Amino acid sequence: MKHLLALLLAACVTLPAAAQEWQGKTAAFFGVTFLDTSNEGSLNGVRADERARLAMIEEYIAEALRAQGLTLLDLGPVQEELDRTVNPAKCNGCDLRMAKRLGADYTVVSEVQKVSNLILSMNLYIKDTATGKQLRGQAVDIRGNTDDSWTRGMRYILTRNVFK
Repeated sequence: MKHLLALLLAACVTLPAAAQEWQGKTAAFFGVTFLDTSNEGSLNGVRADERARLAMIEEYIAEALRAQGLTLLDLGPVQEELDRTVNPAKCNGCDLRMAKRLGADYTVVSEVQKVSNLILSMNLYIKDTATGKQLRGQAVDIRGNTDDSWTRGMRYILTRNVFK
């Protein structure tokens, strides 16, 4: 656990200084959806280490958003709808509808797709709630299913695209 916390803190420190565009704004962060399209997942189910990585990367993203000046809103008022949603990143605009109900300036969605234990794809997208326009976002492929590879992949998205 100390190792994970150290990774998170070190990675957050390397993010660029907070940009004015994010200061004082609110976001509905709908977490990270894990899509296991590998044979392993269908045969053995979700692995404990992948569940832990998912929680780790969600906290990493949340801390990075807060570090840039965004206030993350409580999802409680839309939790029932969110629980019925398989993937907020691909739900025909349900993320925007929920974010509007919350009064959020932005909606943030993310996915990690496991193709195999060697190949994973990560993405994160930020949209303007009022217009539905995507403001930032990127997908990257990573090699290796480790804490380090997941953190490096998301750090790349955040520093090279979202908070550039």
